Amino acid sequence: MAKDGPNWDGLLKWSLAHSDGTRPNRNLSEEDRRWFMEAMQSQSVDVIKRMKEITQVMQTPEQVLEAQGVNPEDIEDMLDELQEHVESIDMANDLHSIGGLHPLLGFLKNSHANIRAKAAEVVTTIVQNNPRSQQLVMELNGLESLLLNFSSDPDVTARTKALGAISSLIRHNKPGITAFRLANGYAGLRDALGSESVRFQRKALYLIHYLLLENASDCHIVNELGFPRIMLHLASSDDADVREAALRGLLELAKDKKGENGGGLGEDDDKLKQLLEERIKGISLLSPEDLAAAREERQLVDSLWNTCYKEPSSLREKGLLVLPGEDEPPPDVASKHFEPPLRAWSERPPADTSPKTEKKETPLLLGLGPTPAPPEARDVTSSSAANTNGNVDSTS
Repeated sequence: MAKDGPNWDGLLKWSLAHSDGTRPNRNLSEEDRRWFMEAMQSQSVDVIKRMKEITQVMQTPEQVLEAQGVNPEDIEDMLDELQEHVESIDMANDLHSIGGLHPLLGFLKNSHANIRAKAAEVVTTIVQNNPRSQQLVMELNGLESLLLNFSSDPDVTARTKALGAISSLIRHNKPGITAFRLANGYAGLRDALGSESVRFQRKALYLIHYLLLENASDCHIVNELGFPRIMLHLASSDDADVREAALRGLLELAKDKKGENGGGLGEDDDKLKQLLEERIKGISLLSPEDLAAAREERQLVDSLWNTCYKEPSSLREKGLLVLPGEDEPPPDVASKHFEPPLRAWSERPPADTSPKTEKKETPLLLGLGPTPAPPEARDVTSSSAANTNGNVDSTS
């Protein structure tokens, strides 16, 4: 398989043996040249050809593959390899051209949960920051298959992977966001928040925050479905990422406190205040190391308190909002070893363009030269020359 990779060690040793730097380069013999080309060709992979082979396997019915001795683990390995290939946007878009995208989406309905999860992971890679592939997956009804797995797959890992694929598919994709809302996707997110899987909760909170940022009017949907109460509960989670993500979502709802978009926290305001007080108390008891790790949580708690109650939280009074050294820029390590050219030029003294006369050195005369003058004559001549050039003090 492609992940085995070329035999770089053997090629490297061969290259070093033929070019060790101690002798001039020589032309390769025909035998050496043939060996090198064969070695490279035997280890190189034609990605498009390999993707076509994988496509043929994906197009083969599941029962036929089982009859031929292909087990689910083999399929997972094949999907792992495909994921490596489609990390390139060009290869991701080419998968549809060679007929591989449709059968890949078909694997979302495979009878094996691990294959459904792996197929969703490959879809995530294909559509991530890739508008063209997002459109192709939407046209092939890939969102519907992902939503089905997200909302009703019996395996929580498959549900989590499907949610990850949905997040990548609808991100910066307005038709995808609209389709997600129309498909009652928020109800699925509410169920995900009630899951016992921390990863599932985390991914759901991330997507909720993104959707609220994209469209503040969704605050009323989130409020009507009872999200604030669930987020308040998750803001006390043992998982730091879940706590921060829940606080981030609550902050977006609190910003709409006036109900301009039908959002706000409503009757949960008192519970929010109690939660924030508990979090402040818990933060106050953290060790210095844990305080440093909880930097974003400290800032979120203070922002929520300030947004809801129009005053700074007690974290500021206690000096726990910004610890000593956190507001300082990172240490400048590179400048100790490298001086940027512009900085070096700026530190140079400006060139003095005012006209100056330079002291001219006495030329070295070859030959006997003129007859030496008496001492009195030499003094007069030297003084006269000094006054003329302006470089030598006449009193010296």
